[in-house]
Amino acid sequence: MTSDNRQIPRILISADRSSSGKTTISMGIMAALKAQGYVVQPFKVALDYIDPEYHTEIVGRRSRNLDGYLMEEEGVIDVFTHACNSLENDEKGADIAVIEGVRGLYEGLTADTDMGSTAQISKMLKCPVIMVINARSMTRSCAALIKGFASFDPDVNIAGVVLNNVGSQRHADKAITAIESVTGIPVIGVVYRNPELDFWMRELGLIPIPEGRKTYDRFAERIRVIEETVQNSVNLEKLIEIANTAGPIQAPAKSRFEERPKIPGEIAPKIGVAFDEAFNFYYPDNMDLLQAQGAEIEFFSPIRDSELPDVDAVYIGGGTPEIFALELSLNEYMKESIREASVAGMPIFAESAGMNYLTKNMTIKTRDAPDVSFDMVGIFDCETVYGSGKRVVTYTNGVFEKDTPIGKKGNQFIAHEFHHSILENISDDIEYAIDISRGIGIKDKKDGMISKNTIGTYVHYHGSSYTDFAKEFVKSARDYQNKK
Repeated sequence: MTSDNRQIPRILISADRSSSGKTTISMGIMAALKAQGYVVQPFKVALDYIDPEYHTEIVGRRSRNLDGYLMEEEGVIDVFTHACNSLENDEKGADIAVIEGVRGLYEGLTADTDMGSTAQISKMLKCPVIMVINARSMTRSCAALIKGFASFDPDVNIAGVVLNNVGSQRHADKAITAIESVTGIPVIGVVYRNPELDFWMRELGLIPIPEGRKTYDRFAERIRVIEETVQNSVNLEKLIEIANTAGPIQAPAKSRFEERPKIPGEIAPKIGVAFDEAFNFYYPDNMDLLQAQGAEIEFFSPIRDSELPDVDAVYIGGGTPEIFALELSLNEYMKESIREASVAGMPIFAESAGMNYLTKNMTIKTRDAPDVSFDMVGIFDCETVYGSGKRVVTYTNGVFEKDTPIGKKGNQFIAHEFHHSILENISDDIEYAIDISRGIGIKDKKDGMISKNTIGTYVHYHGSSYTDFAKEFVKSARDYQNKK
């Protein structure tokens, strides 16, 4: 990571509502800028794993999340400057940042503030906003929409418009004339209707990249169509000009990503991270923070590998194990390896889908076929069910009531839940380490099932918000390393 405090040109892509096309437009803009030789740093507003995977695939730099509810302004700026200055695959810092918003521009945690909204991030980062408008069946009304959004909060700088879902050149001309004559805000792009710009979806959003590559023959082609369409439809020269109007921001004097001083003779503990088609929901910042605390990261596949690598702790993140339940179930050697590590007291953190993998079995319910069950690792005495119809997407506030590998008694956190599974037939003997004050949790506002030094939770943590995460998890790995 570099330590300069240069001002990165930046742009934020937002919309009046969900399903306006901002994800497609954002990906296309990122790809077009990269094609012109820019080093592009992508971001996503709010906590989401899947959209950032697409950003990363397109530009070759890990996309980061910015959340104004979980992170204070200093934390948002810290994540932003750390990511832009990091030396990734291109061995360079970023030339420009492209931030994809979430939902509508002003949608946030509450109805009377902008907490947790895209608008809040635009103000924290002094970032101009490009509005994507779904112009289907609208011309002059587009101007009314933009005028209303621009006047709603004068501190939000709406600096350009991209019209999406346009039917014809005449349609485009009328909408452009209306917007520019009424608001003075330039229309910098027009994208015409094209079903090839749509992506495959599932309950919680887009199909994850690792699964998409494996499952859909035309997956890479669909991404190329988006890249080419947006590259030919958006005035990149004007967009870059707007990005250069972003106001100055100051990186924190002490970054959360600052490396922990090394102790002479100390051996870095190794953390094994499950990563394959089934498990791939991780925040890149969490990996950076674990490494900043002195850990080494080693990836492994619960689907293909026969045993855990030689590590001092294990992190099994979120993902879509229900799609690969058969493959996971058949890998008896890996399941046994994880069980043995848990019995031996190795610190294991299983997050959401990772926790589901550590239950006794996984049942998949469908409308058109009988239920199918698959044996899983069996550390936790309960069963996972997918297809119950329950969907949870919410912020979570909680406190640790017991010491665990990722938090000590009394540690508080703000995080989120993001799942469509439930746990059933939970043993009365299960112990919980976390009390939930906001959110759902596992059962009766309890979360954090524990077995020896293994914890399973529906809570997804971002280490820039819950700052004890990396410190406690690496300390647990180091303690286990010293006992081996």
